[in-house]
Amino acid sequence: MAAKLEVLDQQIATDTKDGIEYISITDMARFKNPERTDIIIGNWLRNRNTIEFLGIWEQLNNPDFKPIEFDGFKAQAGLNSFTLTPKQWIEQTYAIGLISKAGRYGGTYAQKDIAFEFASWISVEFKLYLIKEFQRLKEQEFQQLGWDIRRNLAKVNYLIHTDAIKQNLIPDTLTPAQISHVYADEADLLNMALFGVTARQWRELNPNSKGNMRDHANVHQLVCLANLETMNAYLIQQDVTATERLQQLNALAISQMTILSRQALPFTGLQKSDGGN
Repeated sequence: MAAKLEVLDQQIATDTKDGIEYISITDMARFKNPERTDIIIGNWLRNRNTIEFLGIWEQLNNPDFKPIEFDGFKAQAGLNSFTLTPKQWIEQTYAIGLISKAGRYGGTYAQKDIAFEFASWISVEFKLYLIKEFQRLKEQEFQQLGWDIRRNLAKVNYLIHTDAIKQNLIPDTLTPAQISHVYADEADLLNMALFGVTARQWRELNPNSKGNMRDHANVHQLVCLANLETMNAYLIQQDVTATERLQQLNALAISQMTILSRQALPFTGLQKSDGGN
């Protein structure tokens, strides 16, 4: 299920369909009257200004929108006898700005611009808090996306790194267990260069932590780790010994983390290694 917004103690669901973000206006209507959400949305749709807004949005964003059906609704909007449901609007005009969902998390959802317009009709105060909360959610998603990109970058570089190990350090006569041991040694070489401890030492120091030390690394450490993996792959191909590689990688880690640490993230776990296999 998509993330929820919390506006003035009201939980509001969100959804994404075909790349368009939607906000539940059914949940928003509950802020005004939790027992009459359908009536509130229906009254909003009867308004001529609402119909015009929806029609203009669709014409700007939806090439399949039916303008003739839209003109019919607009001509009737404002009359005492005029009624309109989200389902009727969607089916007759091929609108995409509103979606109607059934089931447990059902209700009427609106594209964010339309949702903000509905929020204005509910309450100006509610609209302002909704916009602020929506912006907070987008910033949170952006930060998470940045972390995921860097995490995936480290994983991709790890594949390059392990391939270099396979091609240059592992004789064909080694058993699978021996191959696994070589990979572990190379991983710990990077761990020592960046964090100053092996994976086993980290687990002993953090018995209650889930995952491994790389799962707990900050963004700067993950960026540095990706660079170390690439550099280590190159050094392996140049037949540089493990001891020499550790020394060079540790110096590189200290240099890069010194620069990255100026960007206000904690400079943790890094200490200079005294070398060794």
